[in-house]
Amino acid sequence: MAKVAARLLLTAHLFASGSGRRSAPKSQPRRRAAQDDEPFTPTPNPTTPPHCFKILDSVRGGSRAAAGEVGGSLGRKGGPCRAARSPAAAEGVRGEEERGGGGGREEELRWRCEEAPHMGTTRGVACLLVAVICLSCAAAAAAAARSPAARLHRHLKRFNKPAVKSIESPDGDIIDCVPITHQPAFDHPYLKNHTVQMRPNYHPEGLYDESKTNVASTSSGDKPKVQLWHQNGRCPEGTVPIRRTKKDDLLRASSMRRYGRKRHTTANPMSVNPTMLNEGGHQHAIAYVQGDKYYGAKATINVWEPKIEQPNEFSLSQLWILGGSFGEDLNSIEAGWQVSPDLYGDNNTRLFTYWTSDAYQATGCYNMLCSGFVQINSEIAMGASIFPTSSYSGSQYDISILIWKDYVLGYWPSFLFSYLADSASMIEWGGEVVNSQPDGVHTSTQMGSGHFPEEGFSKASYFKNIQVVDSTNNLKAPKGLGTFTEQSNCYDVQNGNNGDWGTYFYYGGPGRSSNCQ
Repeated sequence: MAKVAARLLLTAHLFASGSGRRSAPKSQPRRRAAQDDEPFTPTPNPTTPPHCFKILDSVRGGSRAAAGEVGGSLGRKGGPCRAARSPAAAEGVRGEEERGGGGGREEELRWRCEEAPHMGTTRGVACLLVAVICLSCAAAAAAAARSPAARLHRHLKRFNKPAVKSIESPDGDIIDCVPITHQPAFDHPYLKNHTVQMRPNYHPEGLYDESKTNVASTSSGDKPKVQLWHQNGRCPEGTVPIRRTKKDDLLRASSMRRYGRKRHTTANPMSVNPTMLNEGGHQHAIAYVQGDKYYGAKATINVWEPKIEQPNEFSLSQLWILGGSFGEDLNSIEAGWQVSPDLYGDNNTRLFTYWTSDAYQATGCYNMLCSGFVQINSEIAMGASIFPTSSYSGSQYDISILIWKDYVLGYWPSFLFSYLADSASMIEWGGEVVNSQPDGVHTSTQMGSGHFPEEGFSKASYFKNIQVVDSTNNLKAPKGLGTFTEQSNCYDVQNGNNGDWGTYFYYGGPGRSSNCQ
């Protein structure tokens, strides 16, 4: 393998085909302990200067600066508070000294309190209060750092990088134009000094010949608006468009740690257990090849907006590039379109990517929601809405996706993977839905167009021009294409071949029906 083959990469062409208690001094009557919400008002001893209690009162009230001053003054010259002087108290003293005049204030406080007849008791109480306050402040700060609001803020800061320009999409999304080297991928320690590879070194034979005839153009020569945010602007060169993560996005997730991650295993056509058809709640209708080394895959995918029954369900159409076993070491790179209310907060059809190197357990994520995928293209935003989409018996719209060991849109560095660092052992194309079985019956969430394959063009969804990249860097039709679905009465797949579409298949279905319960 050449050096360039140490990477697995993605290119996409989009187009349209249509408190404590203390005892009072003996000379004073015992009184009840002050509650946390009551002001601390000590009973003064007739011989004790009132201003000493005033100092203590300011500490009990929670003034960190006062706590620092009292702790500092009483802790001088071997005083009883010296050993108990806390970092917070010391910091209060240093802060006052740095602001100027602090030394004089400390001496004044020390002098006044040393005049008091019962200064030994007062010093002990002052030190105790200072220690309690400092410990309380530290505990409160720690609790605040662990609070849901603080965790939410940290996650949003990690996802959303400083942008040179932001564009509001008509669907409410915010697209941030982020400098290439500031994107989330560079949070990964292995990428801190990574040099971005801006252009592919080579491309599969036949790739650009076909794309020239398919990419849409306008009579004015303007770039086609293939994503909804394009209606309101574009990102400048040297930046990449990233869909901004909002607070509501995180709040919809089952947990902040799991946000942006799948919970399933990939369809394994070789081990179908009839008693586990809905294991993990995921169902598929796919075509696949295996048994060789594959260096990429390509397809043109019909784009629809399927209906989703439950917010925690999704419907997608994609390519899978797979390596390893279907156990805990599965490597997968994926790209296509999806409708996922849980992830995005709406029912729009969106372009997406996904990767994992351990069968969806701890690694990987959608789009740019973790470090991994390095984007270099300033035109296409992962997770942004595709526009327009196909309609039943109406205009049809497609996207063309190539996942390959070189790139136009972006790439996954090879160190992310074990098996896929060299080649893939299986390729899958097709649809997937989540079936949460609401009320104990099959979901009505649609796959593809929501219609079965036999309805054909403009009614059923399709993949066409299915190809693989072989060891000679050529795009070729796959040999021995198989099909797979868990329940053909819910979602089905039918493949074929002709001169215009090459190798293709129709797929999808409505989900729950009289034949799918």
